[in-house]
Amino acid sequence: MAIVFNSVDKTYTLTTKNTMYQMKVDECGVLEHTYYGAKMDYMDMHYGVECVYGASFSPNPADYPDEKWAYSYNALHQELSCAGIGDFRLTAMGVRNGDGSFGAEPRFVSANIEKGKYSLSGLPSFYGDDADTLVVTLKDNTNDVYFHLYYGVFEEYDLITRSVVVENKTNCSIKLEKAMTLTLDLPTGSYDMVYFHGRHTRERMLERTSIKHSRISVASMRGASSHMENPFVVVCDKNANEEYGSAWGIGLVYSGNFLISAEKNLQEKTRVVAGINPENFNFEVEPNGKFTCPEVAMVYSDSGFAKMSNSFHKAIRNNLCRGKFKNAMRPVLINNWEGTYFDFNADKLVAMAHEAQKMGVELFVMDDGWFGKRDNDRCALGDWTPNEKKLQGTLSELAQRINNEGMKFGIWFEPECISEDSDLYRAHPDYALAMPNRAPQVSRNQYVLDFSRKDVVDNIYNQLVKVLDSANISYVKWDFNRHITDLYSVALPADKQGEVYHRYMLGLYDLLEKITSKYPDILFESCSGGGGRFDMGMLYYMPQVWTSDNSDAIDRLKIQYGTSFAYPVSTMGAHVSVCPNHQNARVTPLKTRGNVAYFGTYGLELDVTKMTDEEKTEIARQIKEFKKYYELIQRGDYYRLISPFTPDESLYCAWETVKPDGSEALVCAVRYETDACTAPEYVKVKGLCPEKKYRINGGDRVYTGSALMNIGFMLEYDFFSYPSRLYHITLA
Repeated sequence: MAIVFNSVDKTYTLTTKNTMYQMKVDECGVLEHTYYGAKMDYMDMHYGVECVYGASFSPNPADYPDEKWAYSYNALHQELSCAGIGDFRLTAMGVRNGDGSFGAEPRFVSANIEKGKYSLSGLPSFYGDDADTLVVTLKDNTNDVYFHLYYGVFEEYDLITRSVVVENKTNCSIKLEKAMTLTLDLPTGSYDMVYFHGRHTRERMLERTSIKHSRISVASMRGASSHMENPFVVVCDKNANEEYGSAWGIGLVYSGNFLISAEKNLQEKTRVVAGINPENFNFEVEPNGKFTCPEVAMVYSDSGFAKMSNSFHKAIRNNLCRGKFKNAMRPVLINNWEGTYFDFNADKLVAMAHEAQKMGVELFVMDDGWFGKRDNDRCALGDWTPNEKKLQGTLSELAQRINNEGMKFGIWFEPECISEDSDLYRAHPDYALAMPNRAPQVSRNQYVLDFSRKDVVDNIYNQLVKVLDSANISYVKWDFNRHITDLYSVALPADKQGEVYHRYMLGLYDLLEKITSKYPDILFESCSGGGGRFDMGMLYYMPQVWTSDNSDAIDRLKIQYGTSFAYPVSTMGAHVSVCPNHQNARVTPLKTRGNVAYFGTYGLELDVTKMTDEEKTEIARQIKEFKKYYELIQRGDYYRLISPFTPDESLYCAWETVKPDGSEALVCAVRYETDACTAPEYVKVKGLCPEKKYRINGGDRVYTGSALMNIGFMLEYDFFSYPSRLYHITLA
């Protein structure tokens, strides 16, 4: 059992293969956090965090022990921090009681250890019978408000998850003005935060900053996790890198508004909180009601970022993604969007499928423009009825024509949005989020549907089912192309409008659960203007995400590099597109476009009927090569070797995937800058067996594993723009 209770010390210790997490019930009944770090022999770790020195203007609880004059919520390491009771730091919970008072003092009531991983009602979460669960119940020392803290322990992955369920057993409603999941107090020290900012077509750009006494926050208030920030951060030692130092990875299993914030307090200790963004959040919990906070997933590594990333990769692949496709070989697809945009008919699509199939493509995806009068992006969202004139027949007939070419058929939806120029909006304008007496804002020529309402969700569900039942559809791309404004639901009273953001997410998750359960043989891919909702919440329903609308191979180096800190290669949608690139007009070699797309769910995003014979031959070669290395790429341990974010150190970006037993590896190196009279560049690989001998690309030279990991090998230089090479390392 990975969870042990020591009745003498009153500690609960969670252990994984390499890590340990401990909490203790102190003499006041406060659940204190004592340790989270490298695994060691058991002892009560409280001595390392106890309140010894008083802190200025830090009040004491009414029942604090007389001999502990320094005892204060403002100094305690807590498992659940609450606002309003003398803790002036970042806090996770804010409770407005029925009498209007603000605050709660959670004290220990009971704990229970269970086999298997807990699940969350209506919310995505990691799962697994091979995990263990600890449930700790705390109660406000004045009111009958209970806080059930859930911990999931995955020993093999060094993964610990947690959630909080707030239960109201008073005789009147309470209001949660803040309901965040995680409080993580770290001991005295200096730490950095690594986070992943961006914008549309430039997602998950790595940035690193010191955690100081002012608060540093990563957040979204867009109704989605967003292109601009990602709900994943790494808190780490100042000198931590890919191989060295302590690193705590923290990811939120949620797709809506979020906040991850850190600060160093007046005692030089660092606190991190994570969960639903409390801005414009106010949720009523009625008597005998409950509120469930989204799950947070944590991995600690004492050996830098790579070890942490690989733990997340394995856990996400095996115990977050679900269904038949989570570890299955995904089909090589072609999407017609950049090949045709809205200008197509069935004959054009079939012609593309005909040419693509000859190169080895297995799935044809029809993107936007197939429904209603959708010949541009200003109309028809919400009217999910095939345009049979444009499709030159029924959707089923088109699917059959594609199938006759030897290919599976897929389709694009944007179910969460609605066009003003649509039959659905004309019939139900109240279905769109809009504030009273205020003209709604238009973004990308569309509004957002009120998914906090069951009748709206049911309407869309019924439309989708009708389409999916009408044809042989093997793939669905689920898009979301704007963020939420005009936050108001006509279905809720004025005092519950602070619930709309979260209720929207609950409605979306309910729809996704029903659709994906009803169609287990359909491969679903999430998209939000590209990578605007690349998060663990969406991966629970869909095993892959369109990583970015930017398909340029050189820009993708940074995008996919940043994404890899938390998310595995198997979740990253990556396609070869035309040049000049439609996003930035860059021209890159077709081989480089392929090599970068290999480290994702390789596919095509272009009009194959306009390709030269030479280009078609190259694509056919790439598809064979991708399949040859598929298992190694998708299931291997992933290492970032040379960062594209350090151009002063190297003109290359390089990464590696290696079999866990060290018997085989594949390195990809891309040169993203040119340089006259260039110096030789070596790359050191990782994960090999030091004593074994290897060859690179079947060459004559034999290397020891220790040499390749400590000296490396020289990258070959090609005298043209944006060259790339694969280096296949095998046992000699």
